[in-house]
Amino acid sequence: MKIEIEKLKKTYEGVMVLDIERLTIKTGKITAIVGPNGAGKSTLLNLIGNLIQKDEGTILYNGDTKVPEKDMTLVFQEPYLIGSTVKKNIAYPMKLRKYFKETIEARTQELTQELNLEALLNKKANQLSLGEMQKVALARALSFKPELLLLDEPCASIDPYTTSEIEKILMKMNHFENTTMVMVTHNLAQARRLAAEVILLKKGKLVECCSSEQFFTHSENEETKRFVQGELLI
Repeated sequence: MKIEIEKLKKTYEGVMVLDIERLTIKTGKITAIVGPNGAGKSTLLNLIGNLIQKDEGTILYNGDTKVPEKDMTLVFQEPYLIGSTVKKNIAYPMKLRKYFKETIEARTQELTQELNLEALLNKKANQLSLGEMQKVALARALSFKPELLLLDEPCASIDPYTTSEIEKILMKMNHFENTTMVMVTHNLAQARRLAAEVILLKKGKLVECCSSEQFFTHSENEETKRFVQGELLI
């Protein structure tokens, strides 16, 4: 799903927190949104996901202003699960979309195998560790094969092994299902591993949007160079 943004503005209590003149997110790519604290990363993601309302501007989804709610989903840093079993959590979006029972069973099995959740299928969500909950949240998000997957620091609170599992399935689903993914992350190493494109924000403004290779190895933007080198952008 191609995302095109023009003259997008968002304020909180009179303070401008996001002001982007023009930005395009390419279809079928993993795009990382990076930047210092308070840069507007999550605000941009939430605006794309229609979780908050913009003050001004346009967001186009494959050229249309209509928000494709049935074709997109969001995974948060803290997983939100329904108070039922792992199996029912993963199946939930498919049931809402009236998938056939056989399709639900097959997709649930596929995702639980990919994320090593088979032994947990009948466990209640409140019996899981944080890492297990995040894997279930991701499996649920991927269950209906969304065109657009939005991720807000999905690995910030979990261990390196679980992070690796999640990264592997994100790359696999992006490759085989052509899912467009937009991910907020503070982890530049993760952005470099996963993303084809990188967006750098600072104080609500777009600093640069370019390929991951250019961003990390030969950007001509001085602020990008400093950020990649670990300097604080003020």
